[in-house]
Amino acid sequence: MQKPTIPKGTRDFSPEETAKRNYIFDTIREVYRLYGFRQIETPAMENLSTLMGKYGDEGDKLLFKILNSGDFLASMSEADLKEGNAARSATRISEKGLRYDLTVPFARYVVMHRNEITFPFRRYQIQPVWRADRPQKGRYREFFQCDADIVGSDSLLNEVELVQIIDEVFTRLGIRVAVKLNNRKILSGIAEIIGEADKITDITVAIDKLDKIGLEKVNEELASKGIAREAIDRLQPIILLSGSTAEKLAKLRELLASSETGTNGVEEMAFIIAKTEALQLRNEVELDLTLARGLNYYTGAIIEVKALDAQIGSITGGGRYDNLTGIFGLPGVSGVGISFGADRIYDVLTQLQLFPESFSHTTELLFVNFGEREADWLLPLVAQLRRDGICCELYPESTKMKKQLSYADSNRIPFVAMVGENEMKEGRITLKNMQSGDQTSVAPDEVAAIVRGRLKQ
Repeated sequence: MQKPTIPKGTRDFSPEETAKRNYIFDTIREVYRLYGFRQIETPAMENLSTLMGKYGDEGDKLLFKILNSGDFLASMSEADLKEGNAARSATRISEKGLRYDLTVPFARYVVMHRNEITFPFRRYQIQPVWRADRPQKGRYREFFQCDADIVGSDSLLNEVELVQIIDEVFTRLGIRVAVKLNNRKILSGIAEIIGEADKITDITVAIDKLDKIGLEKVNEELASKGIAREAIDRLQPIILLSGSTAEKLAKLRELLASSETGTNGVEEMAFIIAKTEALQLRNEVELDLTLARGLNYYTGAIIEVKALDAQIGSITGGGRYDNLTGIFGLPGVSGVGISFGADRIYDVLTQLQLFPESFSHTTELLFVNFGEREADWLLPLVAQLRRDGICCELYPESTKMKKQLSYADSNRIPFVAMVGENEMKEGRITLKNMQSGDQTSVAPDEVAAIVRGRLKQ
């Protein structure tokens, strides 16, 4: 018989892995709620008409399409089948698809529910998304996104709050990060003043590689994209901009003085940085002109977060976008949002051994089962401990003691309680600390305090 498998690019999560993932989700969720964000959920599948054309040609190819139920070939003629046009056939036999991200479903949600929503609308969403990508290390076909967005407000205080949220989440997780900021308007201004406004994407893609390939190779790449030598020369002082954030902003004000768009970008950045500096955040916030993520998507501030003590890509990103809902016929709704990369955060916490010990097991206390009489004596006590918030279980069978202790060991249960004939007579419990091996006789009403004390150490 063939062994069962799961689709490539998907994963099973063990109880311990699930507990660790929930630790990340719960931390993010708590901070989002602290800042007044409210949770929504959208269906795993959307109509393809909602999803198609929103992510570009490449994105459309990566959408998982769902076959129509029933006789999905009924709408296909023999000529269609013979023609073998996969793209056209897909639209005939499939009307729905799995969501590719949380942003387009959110835009659809805002338009559908606009009469029930009060703007500005602060929403968060923690759900899986699916992409028919080629699976490889760190890239999956099914993964979670943890998004927060504020729509219906142009205020830059929203960006400041998102930076605070990033700082709070990573402080709680114990990860030291650098929060990198840039602005689409600054990048547009740079392209404008060097006379290559239409080559903004080529310029930023090349600049982004500065750390990896060095200045000479960046300049070669710019030339290969048809950017004039004079423009490349003008770009040099901007690429090589150094100093403190305040010094960089002062220099940019000077360099972009002739560009209204660029100047606006610099002032937006100065506002966000000044406000965050006054908040005494625990992680560094810096201006990074090479930052250009999702350039076609963002219209103002761009945010990216890097872990300082682990070699991994961006672990959070986001930015300001205009006209989120315009694609669905509701123009003029500006928004700003961030998304935490839960899978990469998991890898960083594992690499740096930052997961707390106490949450990786759900059961804190196991009662050994010596037989029916002992079990009857224990059942009310187990029920009371659960009412007191202690996660505990009574082993279901009165099997060998060694087997029951082995069960506690393999499930990382920190305490085992034993109640036999003598304990029942005395109204006591023998409590074994599985880590130290110490055994003590305690009163039933002392158990909760002892277990809690061990878990808080």
